[in-house]
Amino acid sequence: MMRYVYGPVPSRRLGFSLGVDLVPYKVCTLDCIYCQLGGTTKKSVERKPYTRKDNVLGEVKKALDKKKRIDYITFSGSGEPTLNSDIGNLIREIKALTSIPVAVLTNGTMLFIEDVQRDLLEADIVLPSLDAVSQRMFRNINRPHDSLKIEVIVTGMKNFRKIYNGQIWLEIMLIKNFNDNSDELSRIKNAVSKIQPDRVYLNTVVRPPSEIYAKPLSSDEMISVKIFLDNNCEVIAEFHGQPVGEANNVEDAIIEMAKRRPLTIFDIANVLGISESNAEKFVAKLGAKNGIKERRYDDRTYYSSER
Repeated sequence: MMRYVYGPVPSRRLGFSLGVDLVPYKVCTLDCIYCQLGGTTKKSVERKPYTRKDNVLGEVKKALDKKKRIDYITFSGSGEPTLNSDIGNLIREIKALTSIPVAVLTNGTMLFIEDVQRDLLEADIVLPSLDAVSQRMFRNINRPHDSLKIEVIVTGMKNFRKIYNGQIWLEIMLIKNFNDNSDELSRIKNAVSKIQPDRVYLNTVVRPPSEIYAKPLSSDEMISVKIFLDNNCEVIAEFHGQPVGEANNVEDAIIEMAKRRPLTIFDIANVLGISESNAEKFVAKLGAKNGIKERRYDDRTYYSSER
């Protein structure tokens, strides 16, 4: 069982993504009310080498050797990946191993730091988040480390755009009765025009959130926001991909994926190339003794695993 690498897992933006997890569980600069991984256990802005670089590279090589379909190698996982001070070296060394593009999924809060900007320059895609532009709403939704100011973060994203030649895909997470009002959306629209991302993705709460009061927008409401922002926005659709083939160890694969995000039976079947009925059997077999928990959300059943 791998410690740092997981998947490939289906992504609504990146197809089949091989995940690279660079920080311990829920070490993050934020504690977002919508986070599907639960509450942050250590809120931090300290950068350090949380992992042994050679161990991470070794696991990436093993995953590549399996010859499964991988559309992107993605730094994401259990916390904020830019907190790992080795991320720049890892991006460079992974790109020396393979032609598969590298993406960094980040909350964007560290992009005002020049060292972080330099570390991400060789990534093919950087996918930052921006859920609020007023400090009050930033605190209410993202519950940041005390040192973080949203104005500084937005300026950091704008400055990064000036020096970065890759793609920036900005995600905005919309939450009912939080950032869906005209005042906050106008602020977001202004910030997006300054950051100039290549794409803007509009998302809402589709998996069980950290806080039960984090509610999704309806489809019609999402379309209304898209029309208002009018910046090459795309409402993220549910993922529909192709199987990548049966995993050598299905049970281990399910446990590892469920540690990183809540999964439906469809997710499990699609990633592992098995039928939904077989996926149900594996989940039932694993059960509570392996830390698999079941939760209903928005008329769907999700499975997650304790870390």
